[in-house]
Amino acid sequence: MIKRSLTALVSLLFAHSGIAQEPTRIEPPFWWVQMPVSDLQLQLYGENIGHYRASIDIPGVSLKKQVAVDSPNYLFLYLEIDGSVPAMTLTILLKNGEDRFTIDYELLEREATEGRNQGFDASDLIYLMMPDRFANGNLDNDEIEGLTEGVDRSDPTKRQGGDIQGISDHLDYIEDLGMTAIWFTPMFENNSPPSYGGYHGYAATDMYAVDRRIGSNASYKQLVSDVHDRGMKVIMDMIHNHIGLDHWWMSDLPTKDWVHDVEKFGYTNFKGTIPGDPHASQYDWNRLVKGWFVPYMPDLNQRNELLADYLIQNSIWWIEYSGIDGIRMDTYLYPYPEYMARWTQEVLTAYPNFNIVGEVWVETVAHESYWQDDPPHVEDGYDSNLPSVTDFPLSFAIRDGLKEEFGWTTGLSKVYYAFAQDRLYTDPNKNVIFIDNHDMSRVFEHLGKDESLFKIAYSILLTARGIPQVYYGTELMMGHENRGGDDEAWRQTMPGGWPDDKRSVFTKRGRTDKENEILAYMKAMNHWRAKSKALHHGKLLQFIPDENTFVYFRILEDEAVMVAINGGDESATLESSRFAEVLDQYRKATVAPEGAAYKISEKITLNPRSAFILNLSR
Repeated sequence: MIKRSLTALVSLLFAHSGIAQEPTRIEPPFWWVQMPVSDLQLQLYGENIGHYRASIDIPGVSLKKQVAVDSPNYLFLYLEIDGSVPAMTLTILLKNGEDRFTIDYELLEREATEGRNQGFDASDLIYLMMPDRFANGNLDNDEIEGLTEGVDRSDPTKRQGGDIQGISDHLDYIEDLGMTAIWFTPMFENNSPPSYGGYHGYAATDMYAVDRRIGSNASYKQLVSDVHDRGMKVIMDMIHNHIGLDHWWMSDLPTKDWVHDVEKFGYTNFKGTIPGDPHASQYDWNRLVKGWFVPYMPDLNQRNELLADYLIQNSIWWIEYSGIDGIRMDTYLYPYPEYMARWTQEVLTAYPNFNIVGEVWVETVAHESYWQDDPPHVEDGYDSNLPSVTDFPLSFAIRDGLKEEFGWTTGLSKVYYAFAQDRLYTDPNKNVIFIDNHDMSRVFEHLGKDESLFKIAYSILLTARGIPQVYYGTELMMGHENRGGDDEAWRQTMPGGWPDDKRSVFTKRGRTDKENEILAYMKAMNHWRAKSKALHHGKLLQFIPDENTFVYFRILEDEAVMVAINGGDESATLESSRFAEVLDQYRKATVAPEGAAYKISEKITLNPRSAFILNLSR
């Protein structure tokens, strides 16, 4: 008998009767005792390991099932771990006739749960960043042996070198902005060829490893802890729809149906309305769910039970290991809907304080709301269990409405109509709202680089119902960089995040006068919002737009916020009596965010192209 530790995923070479045995991977690499879930799936990978059968002789640990698959190089073990089992090294015996060996598997103590897995809600303000584009704090990891692509700053479609150390170096900056949560686009290993460029992180080649050009699992965990120490939260980006073409599975798939057949189903049609369409064809549904996203992203088959269990367990492993507070699930509507409902339910059952937002990129409220937990209007019986959705319809209404001439259904009326359909959501205050992100043109550029419209858009973002998310660089009113493709135009690096940058926007002296001005405006707005319970939990009451003005309130018992928008080029006057049902309930008013006292008279005058905001109290 030979005994070797696989805890650190080191290779084991065992030979009996001329049979070579190399269990090179166990996933997950370790587990914990007294977990909120008792079941554990182990995926063992090594030459011909599927020919072996396992046994465990540990009180409190039972081997419920073991599964050999199409590839002889995999063996899946299903364990049940009783709550009484202490932290230990678990010995697993594998036998194939007279051939046998043991492997060690670590069961660790859980960390204290206080301050971890907190969730996020409408009291938060999320800062979205792409790590590769934010700051390079460690030049030594720009090139890593064994990873195909190094840093090439001459080409914006390639890696730029941003990393965990760069983020850590600038946590003061993010905290000072008034952000309370950070959403990082994926940091999983993306070992894609240079011709593709995996800087974005959405083509994972190892779902249990942080990309070494960004950092390590340990440095990611430390980053989460450091963010928590500042009273902020972390949202992890995950992808269960697809993997990268160079994922290690792809050279030896466990089963023939592990990924969908691109020759049969082609590429997705990207039409997210299909699952909620009662008239959708099976052909279109198959293309959406089973088609590959792009040629470098094989589409996963979550109807394979082994794969579904693997993916769910991977999520639970990262939550437990790192202490993250929420997940943003990429391409939520592309996998099988029943799988996404199961995944969401199991994660939230294990971590009740946790939150998940699903990326649901559709154009209408009816199709967006279909994906929120227990929506009131869905007749096909589907329930996603998903607390939060990405509110694309509101984003489009703000971005496009502010560019248009005012009319019955155009201009500011678009925002009104988006709010007017909130009855279709289970809880619109759980929607993640935004005016741009890493997949869209930057809002300042989209609005024609008009500062007035930019400030109106930001005012709506911070005062609308929901959980606001701000894209990195928006605090500097970033436009586009005219190099590379569209994606790269709005995924530029932060000046000062690289040692050879000529200036640093992380310092007042390194910013332009205009950048300092807009940054001060954003900070004041952000910190004001953080203190407003009405904006966190208050109901929304709106008045129909009139002559390019739009007024709505957020109301919470003894306090309220009034938002009055003038989209026109001339001053506008509002009759305060029109809003008496709200204004008569409050005696005091101050102008937000500064807090100067304001006396409400018969008429309220609005400056051209502006948002006027009042704090109301009794």
